[in-house]
Amino acid sequence: MKPQDIRALMDQPACAHNAKGKSGCAKPKPGAAAGGCAFDGAQIALLPIADVAHIVHGAIGCAGSSWENRGTRSTGPSLYATGMTTDLTEQDVIMGRGEKRLFHAIKQAISTYDPAAVFVYATCIPALIGDDMEAVCAAAQEAFAKPVVLVDSAGFYGTKQMGSRIAGEVMVKHVIGTREPDPVPAAAARPGIKVHDVNLIGEYNIAGELWHTLPLLDELGIRVLCTLSGDARYREVQTMHRAEATMVVCARAMVNVARSLEKRWGIPWFEGSFYGVSDVSAALRSFARLIGDPGLAARTEALIAREEAKAEAALAPWRPRLKGKRVLLYTGGVKSWSVVSALQDLGIEVVASGTRKSTEEDKARIRDLMGENAVLIEEGSAPQLLQAVADLKADMLIAGGRNQYVSLKARIPFLDINQERDFAYAGYAGMAELARRLALSLESPIWKAVRSAPPWRATAENSLPKEAAE
Repeated sequence: MKPQDIRALMDQPACAHNAKGKSGCAKPKPGAAAGGCAFDGAQIALLPIADVAHIVHGAIGCAGSSWENRGTRSTGPSLYATGMTTDLTEQDVIMGRGEKRLFHAIKQAISTYDPAAVFVYATCIPALIGDDMEAVCAAAQEAFAKPVVLVDSAGFYGTKQMGSRIAGEVMVKHVIGTREPDPVPAAAARPGIKVHDVNLIGEYNIAGELWHTLPLLDELGIRVLCTLSGDARYREVQTMHRAEATMVVCARAMVNVARSLEKRWGIPWFEGSFYGVSDVSAALRSFARLIGDPGLAARTEALIAREEAKAEAALAPWRPRLKGKRVLLYTGGVKSWSVVSALQDLGIEVVASGTRKSTEEDKARIRDLMGENAVLIEEGSAPQLLQAVADLKADMLIAGGRNQYVSLKARIPFLDINQERDFAYAGYAGMAELARRLALSLESPIWKAVRSAPPWRATAENSLPKEAAE
C-alpha cells in the first residue's frame, strides 16, 4: 500500500478528530501495534465472511495471531474457521520463493474448498522483501476464474484500527458494487409492506448476537443486504451499494466504508449500538428515520413498545439484585460506551471505563453517559486494574478474557465482555442474558468461601494450647 493511501485512510471527516479541525488521526507511536497490528485488524474485520478462503501470506506465527480467538458464528459455511497460510520460512525469503508459494496456496485452496472467493492477507515479511502479491493475485484470478482479493495489510503499516480501515477500503474498491442484490423472494413478500434494504457495518455476530436483532428487522420489513462481516457471504458484500441506509454497529475504524457508500451511492448512515434496551430502540428508530417510510415508522414504534414491555418483564427479577452494584468496565472501542448504557439500564453504576482502543468520539460518548468527571483508564496492567478496583470500591470487573485470571486471583467477580465469550448480550433478548450472567457472577457462593479463612487454619488454631494460640 502506498504512503498516500495510508494517509488518506487516516483522514476521516466523519471522525471527531477531523471535526475539531485536525488534519487526521495521530501517527502510530512506537509500540502502538503491540495490542494488535494492521494485519491483525484487517484479518479480524474480514475473517467472519464465512464462504471465503482466507490465506495469510507470511510466517506461521502470523497465521496463529487471531485464528479462532473470536466467537463469531455462521449459519452455514465454516470455511472461515479453516486456517490457511503460505508458511514462509527463512529459505523461502533467501531464495525468493514467496510469490511461487502464494500462487500454489491459492491453487490448493480453490481446488480443495471451491470457495466463493480468496482473500490474501499481506504481512510484514513479504511486504519487506518486495513480493509482488498484487500480480500473483491477478494471475491466480485469471487462471482459476475465482475472485482473488489482496488485502495489503502489513503489520508495520500501523495499529489494528488502521488494518480495519484498510480491509474496509479493499472491500469498497474491489468487491462492493460488483453484483446486484437478489429480488425479494415471493414467499417473503407481505401485502402492504415494502421491503427496505440496509447494511450493518462492524457487526461480527459474536456468540450469535446478530441473530437477536435480525428477527426484529425482518418483522419491520427491513432486509439486511450484508453485515460486514458477521455471518456474511461474499455475494452479500458485493451488493452493499444498493442499501437504503447503513448502521455502523461497531468499530469506528470502518467508518470509511460507510462514508464511501454515502459518497459514491448516496446511502445515509448512522452509528448505533444493539447493547441495552434504550440503544436497541434508538437504532430501530434511526433506520426508520433515514428510510423515511411512514408505514415503517409506525411499525417500528409498535414493535418497540411491545419489546420494551417484554424486556422490562424479563429484567424485573434481576433489577433489585443488581441495582447499586459498582463495576469497573475495561474494554475498548464501541463497547467502552455501548456496554455502559446497557449496565446503566440495569441500575448498575459504572465507576470507570477502559479506553485503550477507543476513539475521541467514543470517549465523548462515555462522558455523556457517565458525566464529565468519568474515570477513563487508558492503560490497564494487572496492578493498575486491581488498584483501580480497590480505589473505586468496585464490586466487579467486566473485561476481556485476558484479564480473567487477574480478577479471579484477586477474588473479584468477573464477567467476560470481549469476543471470546459464549453468551450473546445484544438486542432486547440479550439484556436478560446479560443481567443473568452478572447476577450469577456477583452472587456466586465461591466469593464468600475464598475470602474467608481456610478451614485448616481455624482447625490448627483451635488445637493449640491457649498460651501458644496467643
